Amino acid sequence: MTHQNYSLKQLQQIDAAHHLHPFTDHKEMREAGSRIITHANGPFIYDSEGTEILDGMAGLWCVNIGYGRDELADAAYAQMKELPYYNSFFKCSTPTPVLLAKKLAELAPKHVNQVFYGSSGSEANDTALRLVRHYWALEGKPEKNRIISRKSAYHGSTIAGTSLGGMEPMHKQLNGAVPNIVHVMMPYAYELALP
Repeated sequence: MTHQNYSLKQLQQIDAAHHLHPFTDHKEMREAGSRIITHANGPFIYDSEGTEILDGMAGLWCVNIGYGRDELADAAYAQMKELPYYNSFFKCSTPTPVLLAKKLAELAPKHVNQVFYGSSGSEANDTALRLVRHYWALEGKPEKNRIISRKSAYHGSTIAGTSLGGMEPMHKQLNGAVPNIVHVMMPYAYELALP
């Protein structure tokens, strides 16, 4: 069944009953009902009531070329028919990520020639933290594991991403963060550092 078979109220009730949203007061959302986004085109998203909304956040920073791009849908469809997915663990690979890695290495500065794929910014930051610490351990300097980040920075919502970020309310949710991450003042917040 598609979403067209459900009323807005039904979708909101199902959403409230079964879907946990990040950065959301669920009690408030259940009382008011969630906004249901049904389609998009170019830089705009549309809710179930037909309201056109400029998506200034680009789908949380991952739809930076806009919605409704036929060439991307066609490329995804062709790839899904050929091989929708296979992991890269245990010395395995598939042609598409191999060739994309080559293209990215050609576009990047010469010293940046390796690619590690991730599914989100949070995952990318977790991986970067792990790789940096592992690198120094392999170099015989495991104590070199301090990371500097900025107060009020956002680096994701996973445990490592939240620890890297400088948002105090998110740190309180962790009940203990990844150790040796130091948060320093934002460069434009000099007046906040004054006594």
